[in-house]
Amino acid sequence: MTEPLDTARVDEMSRRLEEILAEAGKVVVGQRPMLEGLLVGLMTGGHVLLEGVPGLAKTLAVRTLAGVIDAGFQRIQFTPDLLPADIIGTTVYEHEKGTFSVKKGPIFSNIILADEINRAPAKVQSALLEAMQERQVTIGEQTFPLADPFLVLATQNPIEQEGTYPLPEAQVDRFLLKLKVGYPTRDEERLILDRMAGREPPRVRPVIDAQEVLTLRRGVSGIHLDEKIKGYILDLVFATRDPAARGLDIAPLIAYGASPRATLALAQASRARALLAGRAFVVPEDVKAVGHDVLRHRVLVTYEAEAERKTSDDIITYLFDHVEVP
Repeated sequence: MTEPLDTARVDEMSRRLEEILAEAGKVVVGQRPMLEGLLVGLMTGGHVLLEGVPGLAKTLAVRTLAGVIDAGFQRIQFTPDLLPADIIGTTVYEHEKGTFSVKKGPIFSNIILADEINRAPAKVQSALLEAMQERQVTIGEQTFPLADPFLVLATQNPIEQEGTYPLPEAQVDRFLLKLKVGYPTRDEERLILDRMAGREPPRVRPVIDAQEVLTLRRGVSGIHLDEKIKGYILDLVFATRDPAARGLDIAPLIAYGASPRATLALAQASRARALLAGRAFVVPEDVKAVGHDVLRHRVLVTYEAEAERKTSDDIITYLFDHVEVP
């Protein structure tokens, strides 16, 4: 069982996290929620999906975070003609030896940027399933463990855009968070203009290494999660499955509720959020802070909800407003 963290240790780890954010902020202007979401994924070992229209610094943010960490990094550009072997690798026949050897793909690294993941067809997207869940890949008859830490940070354009394929539900559920990336403010965009236009983008330096990332993950597990907070998380998740049992009248709007994976994700993401805030324990505000990012891709709406222009975010907001807070 993981030992609880004392105040001094929490303060030290929180300070290190702020150093990471400050270093990343040299390149990425604004977008603090996106950077914090990426950091939550890093701290928990959970994969992160970023969705937004082109040009909002999604790819830049991931590349910058990778630059702040002294670890392996690979970018995979997803295109319609990409093959599964282009990601995980394949077996190659060596004529001189008369045998087959394994040529490993770019998935064998610490941080993987799956850029525009929904521009490749389902068979390619599904090639990531085993890697994301089992932290291993199978090539031919051999199974290979992946690096530790291993993290997939994927970007996607809104599915309404031309040339995109919806991600399979089984894969979407494997992302700890789905971050919605919006436009910067006018002041932030002016700063982007001053900093970036016609200039070489600033460079970041490594702040932590792979070993310290693993230390941070152990620290997250040491954040205290009270029994009442556990009950609150369960109440929220079960309300997505059977809202009528809690006296909520949104059942016709929900096609599928959140899976048990959502319960685990809410717990770990809330712990990471508490550590980011410099606390050794989780409060309800931590659950609310990560709730939309954890649940929006796990609560599927009905046609009736779409007809009423209700999104999963609207339903999650309703749940937070009506489920009793401990």
